[in-house]
Amino acid sequence: MSVSMERGDEPHSVICVAEKGVALTMKWLITGGCGFIGRALVAQLLAEGEHTVRVLDNLSTGSRTELAEIAAFQDLDADVNPADWSAPLALLEGDITDQKAVARGLAGAEVVIHLAANTGVPQSVADPIRDCHANVIGVLNMLEGCRSAGTRRFVFASSGAPLGAQTPPLHEEMAPRPASPYGASKLSGEGYCSAYYQCFGVETVTLRFGNVYGEGSGHKSSVVAKFIKEALAGQPLEIYGDGSQTRDFIHISDLIDAILRAAETPAIGGEIFQIATASETTVLDLADKLREAMRAEGMTVPEIRHGATRNGDVARNFSDTSKACARLGWSTTVSLEDGLRRTVRFFLDTRLA
Repeated sequence: MSVSMERGDEPHSVICVAEKGVALTMKWLITGGCGFIGRALVAQLLAEGEHTVRVLDNLSTGSRTELAEIAAFQDLDADVNPADWSAPLALLEGDITDQKAVARGLAGAEVVIHLAANTGVPQSVADPIRDCHANVIGVLNMLEGCRSAGTRRFVFASSGAPLGAQTPPLHEEMAPRPASPYGASKLSGEGYCSAYYQCFGVETVTLRFGNVYGEGSGHKSSVVAKFIKEALAGQPLEIYGDGSQTRDFIHISDLIDAILRAAETPAIGGEIFQIATASETTVLDLADKLREAMRAEGMTVPEIRHGATRNGDVARNFSDTSKACARLGWSTTVSLEDGLRRTVRFFLDTRLA
């Protein structure tokens, strides 16, 4: 794996160029694997061959039908021995807060990608208790299950929310100051990951995702998917506040590459990585770029409408990804313009199918 780095005046100006090494053959458990990110990860692992993949999902967001569109799968029901990994892809319908379901899913697993969660600031503000059960108790169940099963690697999907309202670029050495229940619950998950590595030797790796978008995000409520769905419904694009708030938008393919590297790179137990593009984009600028992509794909370009500012939203958010570059040999490859056009095309193809 080759890595070259250049530093400018700002930490987020790191440029990393690397080749991904040959993937190891492993048994993978993906929680939340029927969701947007999970399905993309399943597809990539099956495309690489050799791997066997198991999905644990309560089907609250994704569906069996959507998983079947990726590949045929075996149901891991009561008649199937959980230690049997002969099927390339299996689905266990269950919840991460259910210890028995977690133990069944983990039987024989070598690496866990923990994507299942209550996601989003608005949902956590509306129901902090539900958010806590999924994002704290669920993570603790998974980690305890990994300890009992002897699972080698646990990759935890977090976000910038634990850091809260701070001056970006966000980086791993910042002291967390969550501004929402979602940020607090994700911070708790990060803390348990650290504790289980330090105390029990479970090889945990935490990835703080930027704003993920891309093909397959039809059920997402995040801003890119929301805007496209509004446009397809003939509605204006509704921006919360004046649109000056900034985010770091990462395409799904770049995120999947980071997850695979986090699962396979040695000697990174207990570490946290910012996984984003190191680029700051205002929501208003995003809307303009998305409208350009819509125009290029022959869509009617909608107007922009401004709504009320949301509780718990931070004003600025983008990441310094130099640690991920140096330790994982990872960098993004998809520009925002290209990624948005690919996403718009996916939504159009899905609607017309």
